[in-house]
Amino acid sequence: MPTVRRSRTLPATPEEVWAIVGDAYHLPRWWPRVTRVEGVEDEAFTQVLTTAKGVPVRADFRVVESAEPRVRRWAQQLVDTPFERVLAASEVEVRLERDGDAATRVAVSLVQRLRGMALLGSFLVRRAGRRQLDGALDGLEALVGR
Repeated sequence: MPTVRRSRTLPATPEEVWAIVGDAYHLPRWWPRVTRVEGVEDEAFTQVLTTAKGVPVRADFRVVESAEPRVRRWAQQLVDTPFERVLAASEVEVRLERDGDAATRVAVSLVQRLRGMALLGSFLVRRAGRRQLDGALDGLEALVGR
């Protein structure tokens, strides 16, 4: 099961970072390739992503855990979607931990369980996951950097 973890200390309090991470509407501001978010509810949202060729793709998620200002975890809904052919499960977790007076250690993880022949591509999936999480941390840092 390809799992990728990345972390970084950001110059903001956990509450300041949570204001971004805890609100799905902010995902286009910091999560790579998300152009907009639709249908946001307490426990669900839809990301509209753009492929490298500029094609919009919808991905539905449910919030699995949300504990302000410490953790936000969401899982992709895969049944009856094109993603179902490749993925058996996909989940993102963002953990925030105070690091001093005005800094936060942000740990982001992406766990994906591949399906069928896709298992052979776990190296590529991990590499793509590292790029995605590094991009997410870059986006958060740009938003909260002082």
